[in-house]
Amino acid sequence: METLTTNYVARAEIWLCATTLIYFLMNGAQIFETLVFVPKWASFPPNHFKLLLDGNGTSLKNFWIIFHSLHEVIFILTILFCWKIDPVRNWLLVLFILHIAVRVWTLTFFAPNIILFQKIAESQTVPANLISKVSLWQKLNCVRVAIFIIISCGLIPLCVKLFSFRS
Repeated sequence: METLTTNYVARAEIWLCATTLIYFLMNGAQIFETLVFVPKWASFPPNHFKLLLDGNGTSLKNFWIIFHSLHEVIFILTILFCWKIDPVRNWLLVLFILHIAVRVWTLTFFAPNIILFQKIAESQTVPANLISKVSLWQKLNCVRVAIFIIISCGLIPLCVKLFSFRS
C-alpha cells in the first residue's frame, strides 16, 4: 500500500461514514416497511393491495428508487475514495458485489411481484395462488432485509480500520 496523505484518509473516512450512515438509514426504512407496512397490505389480499397503489395508497416506489440510487452512487464514490487503501477497498468491493446481488434479486423477484399485486388491486382479478405468492414474498422480504443489515454491519469494521490510519 502506498503512502497515504492525511487528506486522502480524511476524504475516505467521510465517504465511508456517509455510505455507512445511509445504509443504516435505509435499513431503518426497510425494517419499518417490513414490520409495519407489509403486514398491513399482506394481511388480507387482495383487499388491502390498494395500499400499494400510486395516488391511492402508500406506494413506496419513488422513495426506494431515489434512496437506493443515492446510496449506490455514494457507495461507488466511497470505493473510489478508498481505492488506495487495499484492505478497505477489497472489503468494500465484496460488500458492494453482495449488495448488487441482493438488488438484482429485488429487481427480478420483489419488484415484479409488487407490480403484480398493484395490478390485482386495480383489476380485482385474483390468481388462484395469490395467498402463497404473498406469503412467499413476505418471508423472502425478511431474508432480504436481514441480508442488507448484515452487509451494512460489514461496513463498521471498515470504518474502524480506516480510523486506525489516523495514528
